[in-house]
Amino acid sequence: MNICIVAGARPNFIKVAPIVRAIDNAKAHGRDIDFTLVYAGRKDDPTLEASLFEDLQILPPQVYLDVECENLNELTGQVMSAFEHYLQQNTTHAVIVVDDLASTMAAAIVTKKQGILLAHLVAGTRSFDIKMPKEINRLVIDGLSDLLFTAGMGANSIATREGAELSKIYTVGNILMDTLRFNIGRLKKPAFIEEMEASGGAGAAKPYLVFTLNRHALMADRDNLKKMLEAMICNADGMPIIAPLRGRARKVVEELIDPSLLQIVPPLSYLEFGWLTAHAYGIITDSGNVAEEATFNGVPCITLNSYTEHIETVKVGTNELVGEDAELLGEMVGKMVRGEWKNGALPDRWDGRTAERIVQILMELA
Repeated sequence: MNICIVAGARPNFIKVAPIVRAIDNAKAHGRDIDFTLVYAGRKDDPTLEASLFEDLQILPPQVYLDVECENLNELTGQVMSAFEHYLQQNTTHAVIVVDDLASTMAAAIVTKKQGILLAHLVAGTRSFDIKMPKEINRLVIDGLSDLLFTAGMGANSIATREGAELSKIYTVGNILMDTLRFNIGRLKKPAFIEEMEASGGAGAAKPYLVFTLNRHALMADRDNLKKMLEAMICNADGMPIIAPLRGRARKVVEELIDPSLLQIVPPLSYLEFGWLTAHAYGIITDSGNVAEEATFNGVPCITLNSYTEHIETVKVGTNELVGEDAELLGEMVGKMVRGEWKNGALPDRWDGRTAERIVQILMELA
């Protein structure tokens, strides 16, 4: 059985790495299964730092579609054309697509047009805001998919309400937990933490918060973002806030506030960022993935959004939603630093065996 795994952006590799390892393991035990890892972007994509694949313990993609453009409609068309060419040239029995990117939707459409089995990893997630491009992508991908691999019962309910047949839905768990469990003993303390410890700053001996920012909508409303940053800093009660920020996010934050009020650091490798968040006193983020990892690690987390694709992080885990409300953010940061946070637990099937379940299902259907 030949499986094509499609990654559309850097975060996808963190989710597909366990599947790659599970297929390699099945193959090593004599099972008739193999894979090709395809990346929609370019080989020289700057977000794919040299350490990423070493950190994840997988080889880089065998195939790059070399698509690079900002307009989502153009990107969709280019990925469709390039991926169609790939499928026509390579025998493929199943395609696994991840999450909700435009490139993911493009690969899903082409897969179905070629009559190939389509599996969607992290299916059944919704914001219920049809104005969001990713919401449209999710609806299209789930609607086309032959197999819906979901993280929990909440996602199952969404998929069935939208007409998906129960026979298509498989509750496999949260694939991020596979990667976390695999790497838990390999996390690397960042060099700047050791420097801070040596100088009496943030680190293991002194609690710190972690702040991340990626959402374009948050950065677009600069006036409100400024209020949110000020509320976060004011209510941290002097606790250091470490902010690993990339490109635009760093530029916007430095323009809105005095940069010395945060400890802004360059983007970290996967293993370094994992160490930083696992040892944090609390996390303020707009990333669903970071919130999920916080639940795994039992670290208090505030998400700067009005919804989460994995409501389990709120109902069972350590996550709380504050939307874009600066006042509410300040209140929750105050509770966080005072140690007044709720107790969290691991949601069902967030046990690090998601990839094993997925590969077993694919082999049974072959």
